[in-house]
Amino acid sequence: QVHLVESGGGLVQAGGSLKLSCTASGIVFRANDMGWYRQAPGKQRELVATITSGSSTHYAGSVKGRFTISRDNAKDTVYLEMNGLKPEDTAVYYCKAEFDEFQYFWGQGTQVTVSS
Repeated sequence: QVHLVESGGGLVQAGGSLKLSCTASGIVFRANDMGWYRQAPGKQRELVATITSGSSTHYAGSVKGRFTISRDNAKDTVYLEMNGLKPEDTAVYYCKAEFDEFQYFWGQGTQVTVSS
């Protein structure tokens, strides 16, 4: 059974930092592309950042230069380091593991709240 468990969310003031973690089990982690997505109240889920199995990264324009995605295959964990947080970054952040377009899994989400 596949499990993706996110942690590291919380309440932070604008300008602050948080580091999210997502630890996977039940998959061959190193073979999966990993991603962070977020969903704010009343909005659709959107891509934040992705990292391929070969460690190539991609960022949404709204977070480029502030967020960094990384992975540790030895720990089956993907990270999202978030700096310079803004109130508009407030959302539930979800981890996604994608082996291919037909085999992907989501975590349960972790809340990030940025106060102004």
